[in-house]
Amino acid sequence: MIKVAVVGASGYTGIELLRLLMQHPDVEIAAVTSEKAAGKPILTVFPSLVGILDLECEPLDPAAIAPRVDIVFLALPHKTAMDAAADFLKLGKKVIDLSADFRLKDAEVYRQWYGEEHTQSTLLGEAVYGLPELFRAEIPGARLVSNPGCYPTATALGLAPLVKNKLIDPETIVVDAKSGVSGAGRGLGLPYHYPEANEALMAYKVAAHRHTPEIEQTLGTLAGREVRITFTPHLVPMNRGILSTIYARLNDTLGVDAGRLSGLYQDFYKGEPFVKVLTEGQFPNVAHVRGSNYCQIGVGFDPRTGQVVVVSVIDNLVKGASGQAVQNMNLMAGLPETTGLLGAAVFP
Repeated sequence: MIKVAVVGASGYTGIELLRLLMQHPDVEIAAVTSEKAAGKPILTVFPSLVGILDLECEPLDPAAIAPRVDIVFLALPHKTAMDAAADFLKLGKKVIDLSADFRLKDAEVYRQWYGEEHTQSTLLGEAVYGLPELFRAEIPGARLVSNPGCYPTATALGLAPLVKNKLIDPETIVVDAKSGVSGAGRGLGLPYHYPEANEALMAYKVAAHRHTPEIEQTLGTLAGREVRITFTPHLVPMNRGILSTIYARLNDTLGVDAGRLSGLYQDFYKGEPFVKVLTEGQFPNVAHVRGSNYCQIGVGFDPRTGQVVVVSVIDNLVKGASGQAVQNMNLMAGLPETTGLLGAAVFP
């Protein structure tokens, strides 16, 4: 059995990790931490765990936790995770970080977008970006895996076949994305109160969202050149889900139609267990991936403008966070990648 710790277990990604790990046949949850709930049973934080998991929340103490575990999941806020990751690595543990602290390879870019100095910048070159469908070969041998953000996961998977095959002009990419309220975390904030979010739809952090450089970095790696995008996120009144609608201009439209583009996507993701490309004329709905580790993608083409339109959906807490973290853990541990993750979406 793989013994794991979930550090920062009291947030939405924390409970989703616990839910998935408890169902995993090869995992034992050996420790959970929460500074706010230290000394209390985890079931007092999440009553859904009554009679299922009776661990007590601990304060974050790497020296006390490391001897009991093999792999550490960090479900901490950015800035908080970087030093914790370094501490666990020094103690010989493998780390999967769900924060943004190791996603960006350039410490100066991190400072610009997150407003913090990176205290563990020497680890940025070692951290592997944990998007298996695009960077699988690097994950099994990694000590430190940086789990991608939710918007970047949906967007990168939606664009990868086009960018990798150099079919679009990267400078024309526009991403219009929507997220459920859980994407903001469990902390209180006025925009996320029920009367504020219900029956509302708003763009936020326009031209300033922190996931922008992460998306650009991933696309730049695939394209072999610098990429700049226009990215606008929106908050919608649902608990879970990311829907990313992506627009870009094709370099050559001769002989192109939606059917050929769908075929390109089918070939690119052939054999990928968690990416489902819909047939021509079909586009995904976030309701059809809720609670699952799947990404669904639909592709359209506008012959009048030469624009390709891609719609990509995921559950932000699963494929966009905790499910992808378990997928990475499976690869790091030498297990079948799909172990514990093949459950269908919860519908309705």
